[in-house]
Amino acid sequence: MFNYIVKRLLLAILILIGASLIIFFLVRLMPTDYVDQKFAAAVAQGNMLPEDLARMKELYGLSGSIWNGYLTWLKNTLSGNLGDSFIYQKPVVDVLVEKMGISFVLSLIATILQFIIAIPLGIVSATKQYGVADYTVTVLAMMGISLPSFFFAALLMRVFSIELGWFPLQGMVDATRMIETGSLEYYLDILHHLVLPMVVLVVLSIGGLMRYTRTNMLEVLNSDYIRTARAKGVSEHSVVYKHAFRNTLIPLVTMMAGILPGLFAGAMITETVFAIPGIGQASYNAVIQGDVPFIMTYNLFGSALAIIGVLLSDIMYAVVDPRVKLGG
Repeated sequence: MFNYIVKRLLLAILILIGASLIIFFLVRLMPTDYVDQKFAAAVAQGNMLPEDLARMKELYGLSGSIWNGYLTWLKNTLSGNLGDSFIYQKPVVDVLVEKMGISFVLSLIATILQFIIAIPLGIVSATKQYGVADYTVTVLAMMGISLPSFFFAALLMRVFSIELGWFPLQGMVDATRMIETGSLEYYLDILHHLVLPMVVLVVLSIGGLMRYTRTNMLEVLNSDYIRTARAKGVSEHSVVYKHAFRNTLIPLVTMMAGILPGLFAGAMITETVFAIPGIGQASYNAVIQGDVPFIMTYNLFGSALAIIGVLLSDIMYAVVDPRVKLGG
């Protein structure tokens, strides 16, 4: 096990370098950059000469060849200097820490609700195959898989914010009220603002997990040992929830690979639509404006979390299924 983990971590370093190389080249190949956008009006009005624009690009490290720029970025990163965000004008690490908290809380609550809702529904769908419950769950799952997040978010905002007025339209706190920061009312106001974003995240994520649980459950219920347990007179409740469900969890463990980066990466589209100042919205703004240091750090962090998630998934798979052995 130890040798396996060491090998995977060494391989992860090569993967991160390769991912950073691809991301940096894609960012630098964008048709415009942060300096072009920031000073576009000044150049158009003749207040800035091309020579001045070139000096600004050199100041921001956007001049020269892409390869030299990548090597400079890599050297600084390996020395612990991730650079300053062009947009926020402060260290990228500080921006990530500042923006990540709300995204983590939002994603964590949505993930917990996703598992609490999707797994039981998947089990019910499998045990009631071709029944009303099965078809209902299937329709809900297809809706969750098919609906675009921005469309579903706009629909909820239209109905529950504009028409009914039950929930705030956007933002994190009510700017029209004087609420003491840190008070119970303050946190309740934040929770009130996060209801609709959470609904979007949960509804659009439970579909795949419900179908995955249903498929695995049906496969286990048709196994020989389940038929043997039923033949011995074991109650259906014990067959489903004691024997079948435990083995259904084994494939679900593989989904851990996507949970870890999802908790920290934020929900870019949902946060942008609801104007939530999280890491997802910040990354969207960074991509739009060509904030190279922020884009690189954000994606490198996400890549590292994805690699760690896959490694944890493999380890947990070996833990829950003794038949799986990790190579040394």
